[in-house]
Amino acid sequence: MSSPTLRESGIVDVEFGENVTVVTPVNLYGCTIGDGSFVGPFVEIQEGARVGKRSRIQSHAFLCDLVEIGDDCFISHGVMFINDPLRGGRARGDRTRYRRTRVGNGVSIGTNATILPVTIADDVVVGAGSVVTEDLLVPGTYAGNPARLMTKGDR
Repeated sequence: MSSPTLRESGIVDVEFGENVTVVTPVNLYGCTIGDGSFVGPFVEIQEGARVGKRSRIQSHAFLCDLVEIGDDCFISHGVMFINDPLRGGRARGDRTRYRRTRVGNGVSIGTNATILPVTIADDVVVGAGSVVTEDLLVPGTYAGNPARLMTKGDR
């Protein structure tokens, strides 16, 4: 019987702003977390990801490389970001295929939403359990699989 390779989770090479709160255990490495932000337990934020100022990343969320979260955002429990659009039907582990995700300011993403590589405008709400497969460019509330505009924002 062979032994597994063991790796520790933790916080490595993270650029923190002022007054950031992190609840352990977490796995944060090579990322940037803005001033006044909160990161809950059991969160993984990978190298190259950025979280803006005063944003909240709740427990069990996953932010992969090439994800950028704006200021004043709320990323709820279990939200998953994906940077490989799986063209061809399967993951290939080829970083040249990865795509960027940009989340605007004042965005709220509900529990267990899945966000593929997209752009999300400022002041968008994504409903719990939604799957975002295309850019959300109009402020408002989106829900479903795939996520669709339900109501326009009042700005």
